[in-house]
Amino acid sequence: MLNYKNPNSLAAIDALILCGGAGSRLRPIISDRPKGLAPVHGRPFLDILIEDLTQQGFRRIIFCVGHFKEQIIARYQARNDAEYLFSRENIPLGTGGAVQNALPLIRSNTFLVMNGDSRCHIDFSEFYRFHLDKGAEASFVLTESENRHDGGAVNIDKAQQVSCFSEKPSQHAHKRLINAGIYLAQIGAMEIQNIPPPFSLEYDVFPVLVKTKPCFGFVVKSQLVDIGTPERYRKANENWRQ
Repeated sequence: MLNYKNPNSLAAIDALILCGGAGSRLRPIISDRPKGLAPVHGRPFLDILIEDLTQQGFRRIIFCVGHFKEQIIARYQARNDAEYLFSRENIPLGTGGAVQNALPLIRSNTFLVMNGDSRCHIDFSEFYRFHLDKGAEASFVLTESENRHDGGAVNIDKAQQVSCFSEKPSQHAHKRLINAGIYLAQIGAMEIQNIPPPFSLEYDVFPVLVKTKPCFGFVVKSQLVDIGTPERYRKANENWRQ
């Protein structure tokens, strides 16, 4: 276990949750709240993500909020199990623009970024140790997918260094490693210049970053669950596992 009083602990790094999207694909069944507050197994999805973060040791969580941001702020600003901050987006910024907008709030040299509409259960301490041991500028949680071709395909070499990051490529393999939407990054790697928002981490930042900086893939066997479409949202509720 990591010692949460030292600079290599999870308590020493900020966790950034991307939850500012409009959730337009989910609107046929969820239209009165942000996607992150859609109930899964009777609980707002963000509650499930936050519980996992705080139980594993994170103590400073930054929400990137946009669509229906007042609901997220009202729900989490009074919690006292961690420090909660809010990076407000008045116009859509995309995932890359959201991180860029939140940089002034980030205090740690290494920080976590995760999507607010998906979950892939991991040991965050193990992921952080992996990132530090590799000397990575960015590390990506990867999981194997069968017959799913709508997530970012990531190629790694024998040293687990990422050689290619291709978001939502055309169908080309039965089994492949896909992006689970959880990242550790050094602050310098995310100080993005000369890209006006809105822009995407997955399309505009990561494919370039892996060609210019040491980036590594942390492979897990956990299932990737997301609630981004009505079909996936229903499936998440039907098949939910803690």
